[in-house]
Amino acid sequence: MKNGFLLFAVACAMAVAFAAAPPQPTPKANVTTGNYTLKGTDGKTCVLIQMGLKIRVQYATKNNKTVGDYIVQQSKTSVNGSCDTSKANFNLTFPEGFVALQFQKNATQKAVYVTSVAVAVTYPFDQAVDPRAKYSATNESLELFRAGIGHSYSCRNQVVNMGQVITLEMTQNRMQAFNITNDGYGLPDPCPADKPDYRVAIAVGIVLLILIIIVVLAYLVGRRRRTDGYQSL
Repeated sequence: MKNGFLLFAVACAMAVAFAAAPPQPTPKANVTTGNYTLKGTDGKTCVLIQMGLKIRVQYATKNNKTVGDYIVQQSKTSVNGSCDTSKANFNLTFPEGFVALQFQKNATQKAVYVTSVAVAVTYPFDQAVDPRAKYSATNESLELFRAGIGHSYSCRNQVVNMGQVITLEMTQNRMQAFNITNDGYGLPDPCPADKPDYRVAIAVGIVLLILIIIVVLAYLVGRRRRTDGYQSL
């Protein structure tokens, strides 16, 4: 399964590498949310993804190392890949590179998650020593973006570390693979960062309860002292 995914990613990288024109700087853009769909050979939707995507790259300049951002824009992307009953290869291709995700459906765990992520980008970052340098990374044996079968994964902000050189920054992320009904997302399974945190509310409640107990005890002690002061001699 891993070899198939790597061959798929390499093929995409070669398609980008053999493009006729060398990479040119593009106007700066803001991160915007894109909507991406992958259909199987039967014409049915097998992967839905909604996200804003930024590729952050550490690169060398003449004097030091710095970080540059490449923002993926939906208008300049294409989606390709493949799906079967338990595995889906989703590849987002753009003129300067690609981002590839491999989804796995685990019937035993009743869950779907991403097992592999591959990224490649060739871009002339500002003051880079080599404006034609290719930055790439692959991360495997993962369980990212986990959701129940028939559910969608959602997260407002998430960073995927691809090593020392590349990180993926995702915003307004929502994705689902397999068991998609009417081309729409299933119930969302939020990431841990988006789940309600009741610990603060519980702590505040405990503090208030302690304060109430202290006030009541103080009142009872004070009342008892006043009663003792009026006892007859």
